[in-house]
Amino acid sequence: MDRLKAIADGQTVDSVVHEDVLAAEPVLKIQNFNLFYGRKQALHNITMPIAKGQVTALIGPSGCGKSTLLRSVNRMNDLIDSVRIEGDMILGDDSIFAPGVDVIQLRKRMGMVFQKPNPFPMSIFENVVYPLRIDGERNKAKLMEVCEQSLRGAALWEEVKDRLHESGLGLSGGQQQRLCIARAIASDPEVLLLDEPCSALDPIATGKIEDLIDVLKGNYSILIVTHNMQQASRVSNFTAFMYLGRLVELGLTSTIFTKPRLKETEDYITGRFG
Repeated sequence: MDRLKAIADGQTVDSVVHEDVLAAEPVLKIQNFNLFYGRKQALHNITMPIAKGQVTALIGPSGCGKSTLLRSVNRMNDLIDSVRIEGDMILGDDSIFAPGVDVIQLRKRMGMVFQKPNPFPMSIFENVVYPLRIDGERNKAKLMEVCEQSLRGAALWEEVKDRLHESGLGLSGGQQQRLCIARAIASDPEVLLLDEPCSALDPIATGKIEDLIDVLKGNYSILIVTHNMQQASRVSNFTAFMYLGRLVELGLTSTIFTKPRLKETEDYITGRFG
């Protein structure tokens, strides 16, 4: 059976989720998740766990729903009027979509980093401690401690420790992206969501971000969208292949890239389509 043709024809096709994935402790469980933009369905019955303390990469052709799924995790899609969802996502023991969920509190449990660096037009210091400021933290010693910890965590401290009161906009693109990661981890989130974090960066800056992801995993559970096959193979523990809003195959990255269960996954990995 050609699964991708069946998917394109609107047929229901079961996902293949490897036993290694099911054996890992999950930080997030996505359950029968569907998302609609008006009448158009963008995500179809996604069921998958996201492993705790590991990096899970979402790969697939443009328009396959990777970023839509990522943005559903912290409910950014709520900002679009036409969006409707079915199913659920469970973070720890809590439903993300339960009635009465405080979305602001939910987003504090997740750090989000976008394709293009988006530092705020304020100092490096204020960029990092912004999540604490909006929580009402005023203790200067506490703010300084978190700033240094977060910048060290983002492998940026040594480069900016003497420039903390200069604008974050004066940093290079790669430094700005690491500053955004420092801001994302300042509130000590459970999950880091990275939406193609290197797509606007040069190879050297990309290498630094990839090294940083390797350092951060274990302390954080990371879900990353990438269009770069080599990057997915380098930085992730698990890889999920998506196509037209459906999960096709999810397994250990080493298995997905060397011996996937499905020919369709192999064809995408090796560049035969997509």
